[in-house]
Amino acid sequence: MPATTDLFIIGGGINGTGIARDAAGRGRSVRLAEQGDLAGATSSASTKLFHGGLRYLEFMELRLVREALREREVLLRAMPHIAWPMRFVLPLDPLMRFEKATPVSRLMSTLMPWSRGRRPNAMIRAGLFLYDNLGARKILPGTRALDLRGTPEGAPLQDRLTRAYEYSDCWVDDARLVVLNARDAAANGADIIVGAAVTDARREGDGWTVRLSDDRVFHARVLVNAAGPWVGQVIRDVAHLPSTERVRLVRGSHIVVPRLFDHGKSYFLQGQDGRIVFAIPYENAFTLIGTTDVDHRGPAGQAVCTPDEIDYLCRFASQYFTRPVTPADVVWTFSGVRPLYDDGASSATAATRDYVLSLDDRGAPCLHVFGGKITTYRRLAEAALAKLAPHLPPGGREWTAGAALPGGDFAVDGAGALAATLGRDHPFLTPGWANRLVRAYGTEAAEMLGGARSARDLGRDFGATLTEAELDWMMAREWARSAEDALWRRSKLGLHMTAEQIAAVEDHMSSRRAAA
Repeated sequence: MPATTDLFIIGGGINGTGIARDAAGRGRSVRLAEQGDLAGATSSASTKLFHGGLRYLEFMELRLVREALREREVLLRAMPHIAWPMRFVLPLDPLMRFEKATPVSRLMSTLMPWSRGRRPNAMIRAGLFLYDNLGARKILPGTRALDLRGTPEGAPLQDRLTRAYEYSDCWVDDARLVVLNARDAAANGADIIVGAAVTDARREGDGWTVRLSDDRVFHARVLVNAAGPWVGQVIRDVAHLPSTERVRLVRGSHIVVPRLFDHGKSYFLQGQDGRIVFAIPYENAFTLIGTTDVDHRGPAGQAVCTPDEIDYLCRFASQYFTRPVTPADVVWTFSGVRPLYDDGASSATAATRDYVLSLDDRGAPCLHVFGGKITTYRRLAEAALAKLAPHLPPGGREWTAGAALPGGDFAVDGAGALAATLGRDHPFLTPGWANRLVRAYGTEAAEMLGGARSARDLGRDFGATLTEAELDWMMAREWARSAEDALWRRSKLGLHMTAEQIAAVEDHMSSRRAAA
């Protein structure tokens, strides 16, 4: 029978793997179980930003915004291969009027009656001033005003949009973030289990007995419920615990369309309903548009972008871009369900994005994780371990703030140089191929390529620069088990491949699993 571990974590999203990494690095014994694939739900369906949450300032979420802003640069230093600075253009629309108000916009309308129905420019600039100064910014440049006329930023926009602000946030590959946290946790001794659901967890003596869907049984001192959208289901149906706390499931959907603009900046767009939507360069040839904010009524695992949401995002973007965006342009959609703590907010948009850690210590401890943003996942993990510390043997101190994720041991601005070196050492790589490998694997890209002197040395070519060597790396090092895992989470190469190529990837992975 396996030894009792300090922590058993339910859920292989960013919160679960972040807690596993932090705990294992402190010398804790950790086991994590994920019912499907790592980042298989919410954690691969974000807008893919490390950001403070500019619009959260309107809801007075100052603590959350401050913490997130401070984290941006900590995270950039730890993972410069999968995260990098990005500039956001916020056009000022003279015709925009809003149907809904936030606490701050209602106050500003009282102070500035002439601005009623829109966010006054003074309010936007004040918010950006706070955004620049709340987070001890050192790497990211601050806000500047833009005259859009005759500029690359203004070229794709409608003629009435002549003024804008430009500010900083960061891009991140969300699914790879989860995988790299899991890898670092495993490197520090954690046992990462994928494809096995926790079907039952019961207090026995001073610990927990946990049963998986494959009939394995484990024991742990502490149970961590980081099941994301399934957090409430785990409380009720798995751990059988009484609780009055509720989770609010909010669906965020995104669409991907052919590239709308040629530069590398993103757009922050304001809508008449008071919401905002991002338009972000994506996978070189595309633009990512999102997100929606609607209460999710169905099963947590069945989040899809509905036709109404597609229409909404297309109409939203078409208010700004010269080229209309239509449902016929959409090449891919994805949706995630955010498990927000139910604070009684009147709308999905107004519900708090802050995380809540609820400890049930009526017997062996169980920590429930509600909400959270990928930007604050590391701080959430530290807070979770601080909350559990009285219930565990003495362990190490906080350590993750200065620690690179696998492959991230290079300078924040060093990806270009790393890709150039990779290309020199492997002359068969095109510049785009070398850059893609660095943006996925960082300094580990050279290890993945091994001593290959030609593309043939990497084995079968599946298309879109995906080779047998890389696919086998995903299976051996990153817990990938299917084409979906490899092509839509470990990478987004599925956007660039044909149905026949994707089927060939699935066949190869099936053969590898059968032979294992």
